[in-house]
Amino acid sequence: MATFSRETSQDTLQHVTQAAEHITGICFKTGPPSRIGVELEWTVHRDGAPAVYVEAAELRSALGTHAPPALGSTHPGDPLPGGGTVTVEPGGQVEISSAPAGSLTELHEALSTDHARLSALLARSGLVLGEHGLDPHRPPRRILHTPRYAAMQRRFDAAGRHGHTMMCSTAGLQVCLDAGPADRLPQRWNALHEVGPAMLAAFATSGRHAGRDTGWASARMATWYGIDPRRTRPADGPGDPATGWARYALAAPLLCVRRDADRWDVPPEVTFADWIDGALPGPPVVGDLDYHLSTLFPPVRPRGYLEVRYLDAQPGGEWIAPVAVLAALVADDAITDAARAVAAPTAGRWVPAARHGLADPVIRACATELLDLACRHLDGTGLSPVVRDVVTDIVDRRLDRAGIRKDPHR
Repeated sequence: MATFSRETSQDTLQHVTQAAEHITGICFKTGPPSRIGVELEWTVHRDGAPAVYVEAAELRSALGTHAPPALGSTHPGDPLPGGGTVTVEPGGQVEISSAPAGSLTELHEALSTDHARLSALLARSGLVLGEHGLDPHRPPRRILHTPRYAAMQRRFDAAGRHGHTMMCSTAGLQVCLDAGPADRLPQRWNALHEVGPAMLAAFATSGRHAGRDTGWASARMATWYGIDPRRTRPADGPGDPATGWARYALAAPLLCVRRDADRWDVPPEVTFADWIDGALPGPPVVGDLDYHLSTLFPPVRPRGYLEVRYLDAQPGGEWIAPVAVLAALVADDAITDAARAVAAPTAGRWVPAARHGLADPVIRACATELLDLACRHLDGTGLSPVVRDVVTDIVDRRLDRAGIRKDPHR
């Protein structure tokens, strides 16, 4: 994520054009794509009693020197051995944010090390990581009590149940990719959106929640659909991605505003553009805009790099499969263009993909062809033959469970 000097972050925004220029300047940093990162998130359960809630103090004790300040730790939290940092979400979900890696092989090795270390730390306290994108055992309950999360919950609760569930019960897999060269940015940006429904369906793991079948393949994504679409809808579309994202961000309602007091609530329906125009006391500064951007949750979010947010958490070490598939599909311009052509029939079909998964025949056909395209080009990711075999085996098992015959010639 981009960082700013104190002086820059405190600069007053007096016009929406200033804000738009700031957004377009920081959210899409173009250049040769060379880095990749991943954020792995899990629900956390008691071993043998997965429906029992885990408290913040238990997580703080289990994580030791890696515990983040959100858990009441007095220090920032040590990185894991592979360089990843540990954060905790409002419901106690634990996340590893990898350091940016120069290759997928480097990323796989580092995150595998960090995953093993995190699992061992939790196991000593009788805790285990979940294997689904939505807590299949417990209703949502918030264990972190901060002004941000309190304001978010009050805002979400006023609109229904989905926001609380999203905050406290979901676990995702986020893939972070360089934006690429300026002349290919629109194609790369649109490709990550267009392949999204098929990827979501192929790697859905969140059919159950709080002890019941939800009727969705990815009920995690269903929670996002229940939140204000001005904050969660895709930001893709014709034209320049940076200009479109600036328009999206400025038109989105404020979720909360940082204050010295404990209540960060804001009146409903006030957008960031409204704030600049005087809807709240005191004008916003650049730091307020940066914070507002962190409260927007589209399926792909630009943060200087492109953050893919539509994948469910995967069991164990299987996260490498969807990450490798995405990396393969954007590793080469010709492959990316081919992927967009394959994905065209299902582009924008987010709800059917989340509800029906690979049971939808059009999405199933598209996903099968996309996965096959990616697996035939895994050599372009730099992964070793052993890891490539692991990826193809995971993909084949996904397709087998959906009743899709594997391609014997792949």
